[in-house]
Amino acid sequence: MSEAERADRVHRRAADRLLAHTIGRGGRWFAAVVAAQAGIAVSTLLTPAAVADAVDAALGRGDPGRAVLIFGAVLTVGILATLLLELAEPYAVARSTVWLRTRLLDRVLALGVVGQRRFDSGDLITRLGSNAAVAATAGAVVLTSMVGLVTSVGAVVALGLIDPLLAGVFLLGLPVGLALIAVFVRQSAELYTHYQGLQAAMASRLVDAMAGIRTIRSAGTAAREVERVLDPLPELGRTGHGTWRLQASVTWRVQLLAPLLEVGVLAVAGYQVVAGRLSPGDLLAAAGYVAMALLFFAQANLLIALSRARAAARRVQQVLTEPPMAPQVGTAPAPTGGGELVLHAVTVREDGKAVLDALDLRVPPGCAVAVVGRSGAGKSTLAAVAGRLLEPDEGEVLLDGTPLSALDTAGLRAAVGYAFERPQLLGDTVLDAIGYGSGAPDKNRLVAAAKLVHADEFVRRLPAGYDTPLADAPFSGGEVQRIGLARATNRDRRLLIMDDATSSLDTVTEAQVGAALTEALAGRSRLLVAHRAGTAARADLVAWLEAGRVRALAPHGVLWQYPDYRAVFAADADPADVDRAEPEERA
Repeated sequence: MSEAERADRVHRRAADRLLAHTIGRGGRWFAAVVAAQAGIAVSTLLTPAAVADAVDAALGRGDPGRAVLIFGAVLTVGILATLLLELAEPYAVARSTVWLRTRLLDRVLALGVVGQRRFDSGDLITRLGSNAAVAATAGAVVLTSMVGLVTSVGAVVALGLIDPLLAGVFLLGLPVGLALIAVFVRQSAELYTHYQGLQAAMASRLVDAMAGIRTIRSAGTAAREVERVLDPLPELGRTGHGTWRLQASVTWRVQLLAPLLEVGVLAVAGYQVVAGRLSPGDLLAAAGYVAMALLFFAQANLLIALSRARAAARRVQQVLTEPPMAPQVGTAPAPTGGGELVLHAVTVREDGKAVLDALDLRVPPGCAVAVVGRSGAGKSTLAAVAGRLLEPDEGEVLLDGTPLSALDTAGLRAAVGYAFERPQLLGDTVLDAIGYGSGAPDKNRLVAAAKLVHADEFVRRLPAGYDTPLADAPFSGGEVQRIGLARATNRDRRLLIMDDATSSLDTVTEAQVGAALTEALAGRSRLLVAHRAGTAARADLVAWLEAGRVRALAPHGVLWQYPDYRAVFAADADPADVDRAEPEERA
């Protein structure tokens, strides 16, 4: 067995264990489903015998009152069990689904930046949505399949008790049926796994298209995007048709085999009645039991449903298998200090490639350090590592001499704040979005933060001002960034990390906000991922990244003399940015 095959087997076993845990989360409702299925199985197995006793009693071969009483009891058990199943099964599946989705969502959030890079948003939506729902049905499918199998086996045993020859005739065709079912289950499972992957691919492309809808509209490429999103559709259709063709090819063979077996059993039973070895009631019971025994062949569809649940569980398990970010190894609060940030020999790898390569950097207390570099130099990765949104593969990050990994979550987040290029506004209202993650801050403090980043004026123009629901606040990209900046600056964090957090602002507004932040945050350490020369010019120092390392650490005016440094801004800088930098160059 190859290493890949061994790994695949381990993963399949882990997915099966996940299914078992998921089934168990149905709780008392799943126990009720078990009881209901058992009642249905008992009622189903006893019904032909009860009918046979009633017929024989009607022909004078038994007690009619007793036969009717038994038949009524069997029928009542079946009805009550069916009603209980209808009630309990949806609750059991719902509880299992909630548990599995909660566990999956917990892991996605625990993966953090790593999970975002490892899995596309559309793919995660598919796993969290349809895959988790399908996997959660495994318990109901397993029980139904077990009841069907027990019923079929019980029916064959009952045929043997009526006349061993009847069971023998039925068992003659069983190997053929088993072979057909095995082929059906194996091939359809492969097709369904491929089908799920294609669905996830389409979902990922749709999410990408929705995120870039403005670009698509402005470029007039809607038709091209529709084609791109639906590109997997033909293959999806072929896979679906392949499943149907496989099902049709197996179904007609099973449908041919089943009547042959039924006719054979009934023919032998009829001959035995004529020979006086069986009663008319036995013939009726044999007819009922052979039909029940043929339910064995219906297990193919249930086994397919189970294989789909297993395939869905494997997709969920792939996410759960991903190791989360290392947990906090200490419980220390944030240390006292001025916000000195030190990265020592920090290495971060992605797909085997070093994004940061033994990087060393020191942000002095109270200083603003801009991080610049060409695309792919590792700027955003550095920003993520600096506040422990991403764990380095090697090296350590220290805040005021204490490793970030030694701090508890509350201490770390109280000391380090973030502002992002594309901040997500969370909460019910605009005020909630500004105060998100800050506990229960005073409204005046949040409004002051909004004023600092020039957000107060456009917020007050909203229908309900700061109490406007986010869904009713049509912010532009630059306005969203300013809300994100207000969220990052509403607390006195000693270190603020800004990952290109002003990129959507026009030049004038960016200069106003930058100047206000420089003045208001004086004495607080800042790490600024910068694409504009003007942003770098306002920083105390510039960390020039190249190939995952700091090529130079110096003031912007010193570095501007190097052509390679000026080329970093060539693609993104506007003339005003460069003009603002020129006096520093001359200085």
